[in-house]
Amino acid sequence: MRNIGTIFRREFAAYFNSPIAYIFIIVFLVLNCGLFMTPFFLQGQADMRDFFGNLPLFLIFFIPALTMRLWAEDKRSGTFELLMTLPMRASEVMLGKYFAAAAFYLVALAGTLTVPLMVGLLGDPDGGMIASGYIGAALLGALYMSVGIFCSGLLRDQISAFILGMVACFLFFLLGIPAVAATIDGWFSGFGSFLQNAIGLLPHYQSMIRGVISLGDVTYFLALTVAFLALNTIWLEGRKY
Repeated sequence: MRNIGTIFRREFAAYFNSPIAYIFIIVFLVLNCGLFMTPFFLQGQADMRDFFGNLPLFLIFFIPALTMRLWAEDKRSGTFELLMTLPMRASEVMLGKYFAAAAFYLVALAGTLTVPLMVGLLGDPDGGMIASGYIGAALLGALYMSVGIFCSGLLRDQISAFILGMVACFLFFLLGIPAVAATIDGWFSGFGSFLQNAIGLLPHYQSMIRGVISLGDVTYFLALTVAFLALNTIWLEGRKY
């Protein structure tokens, strides 16, 4: 745990040592909250489902921007080889970086807590549904970040890592859309529905923003997150030799 904490502090501080972190948080809050405010006041309902419903597509662009530098920057600056020779396991280095990115995302997500406060002042929202939505948002971000850090490890260039991470996250989003599943079913009977339920994230995420947290949905996010982190560790172990 000490080694993970060392890497965590280094990477978390690196976010705030440049203006990128502050720009990210500001843009994240302005766009995400702004996209919610217009339909909220037009509909006149004290409900945050639209807010959470925008996140799967919205985070496809923002999470890879957070993770693209985690390995690509070390390889560009020449510190990757130094990290791999430290008396730490590859999994400890990877988890330190991952937890730093996750903590930064949670800081940005915490900045949106003014939205439920506003909704509570203007109406009588379902507190359980809002709490469930934030849990879903945290799990969604965790999955996207595991995909992003894995993609960052494969490439040396940050922009390439960003594009690959964005495409990979979009694939999980795309496979969960019913229309896409129906189209694939038209080509291969039942295969689109299988992909939608097994890999597509929307069915699992949308139940959470409706206020339902099931073991299956939580397991989906945690299993895929752990799988991509494990793949990242295997890749790192291979680079040591």
